[in-house]
Amino acid sequence: MEAPEDVSVREQLFHDRVRETIICVLLFICLYIVSYLVITHYKRNAEFTIDNSEDATVNKIALWLCTFTLSVSVGAVLLLPLSILSNEVLLSFPQSYYMQWLNGSLIHGLWNIVFLFSNLSLVFLLPFAYFFTESEGFAGSKKGVMARLYETAVVLSLLTLLVLGMVWVASAILDDNMARQSLYDLWEYYLPYLYSCISLFGVLLLLLCTPLGLSRMFSVTGRLLVKPRLLEDLDETMSCAEFEEASLSRNLTSGTLLWINVNAEVLRNRFLNIQARRIALEIRKRASPWQRNLGYPLAMLLLLAVTVVCVLIVCYHVVELLFDDTAMPRGMEDPLLGAASFSMFGSLGAAVQVILILYLMISSVVGFYSSPLFTGLRPRAQDTTLTQIIGNCVSLLVLSSALPVFSRTLGITRFDLLGDFGRFNWLGNFHIVFLYNILFAGLTSACLINTLTWTVQRELIRAFGLHKLPSTVSRSTIPLRLLLANGLSKIQ
Repeated sequence: MEAPEDVSVREQLFHDRVRETIICVLLFICLYIVSYLVITHYKRNAEFTIDNSEDATVNKIALWLCTFTLSVSVGAVLLLPLSILSNEVLLSFPQSYYMQWLNGSLIHGLWNIVFLFSNLSLVFLLPFAYFFTESEGFAGSKKGVMARLYETAVVLSLLTLLVLGMVWVASAILDDNMARQSLYDLWEYYLPYLYSCISLFGVLLLLLCTPLGLSRMFSVTGRLLVKPRLLEDLDETMSCAEFEEASLSRNLTSGTLLWINVNAEVLRNRFLNIQARRIALEIRKRASPWQRNLGYPLAMLLLLAVTVVCVLIVCYHVVELLFDDTAMPRGMEDPLLGAASFSMFGSLGAAVQVILILYLMISSVVGFYSSPLFTGLRPRAQDTTLTQIIGNCVSLLVLSSALPVFSRTLGITRFDLLGDFGRFNWLGNFHIVFLYNILFAGLTSACLINTLTWTVQRELIRAFGLHKLPSTVSRSTIPLRLLLANGLSKIQ
């Protein structure tokens, strides 16, 4: 009787493994297709339609590696939301036959796959893509793709030895005995230690980019929505824009430029700006009063509420760190999905956690590209070089792979880190985690207050028409009574 039962258990394990593999492959294919469409939208087509077939082949291979990396980045972003939602689904339907495929083994496997592919992309694939596009083959060798491949392999091998040597020196400085014992232990020690350093860098980068992104989200959303203008005559502003556009168009099409000392390129750029402004004014004019006067304030209030909730959760987590040891981020080897909710508010709290995690990721990307240090990496539609695409993929992978650790460190969720994500050495340091929470709450509050005050001041200046003053006049020296008199005259 034991042999048939043993066979049945092995068959069940085999079917479960096959099912998990199929689900992971299908999920990765979907992410790869979406990533390929995104990169195709931004890539410069001239680099892939050149006459030199060798360069075209190399660029295509590098593009495939970048697409793979971007799909891994999207998968890293979705790790925590999928895990939290899976737990809530299993809590709601514990005995459902159609939810048997959703279990802890599948979620744990997804975390391990993302960790493995993140290491592979950061350490090997993206450096290979960069060196492959920059290589020309060794001097004296026959030109071709294989010659460039040999040069890339040699350079990448030397870089790998250099990085591993630096990691070993760093580990020897911190713990000499551990470094001696694990001198040849590449897989179990060096790669996780290297990824721990990269994750720490990513978490620090998120600490700088996310508060800036949270403040920039208001202006980004304002450009996407039709926002009301206080005390503004829209018809008059639109008429002025139309007259100015017609005048510039007449000057460009006629020979008037020959008689005046004006640069044609500057005049053309000004014409395009006025035309874009006129189109925006037409969109605002066609918008319904509900959309113009209610949609924008509601969106701003929603962003403000989400940001304030993030800050309050982090402040609560700071207090929790002082009195509860379980608030520290830690790893979890065997996820017990469907046993209990990871939020004290149940399914509603879990949904809020998912929204906050995705919102923080979007804000970090916005803050990253808004930073003066990384403005040059900002992608442009149909005009992004392959080198910029590789740089963007590296940056997004560092940010996204640090997102689970970032969210758990701030206390946005109580879902513990799975697999090798919970093996980072610095996660158990109370002083690092506590200081990190304090810095995030302080920076976010400062950026939020600064953004709100400057936004109100800018809208008041525009509403009272003071933005039309010459640049030599300092607006800070304008008396308050003059400001109020100007506003009252507009109202009357």
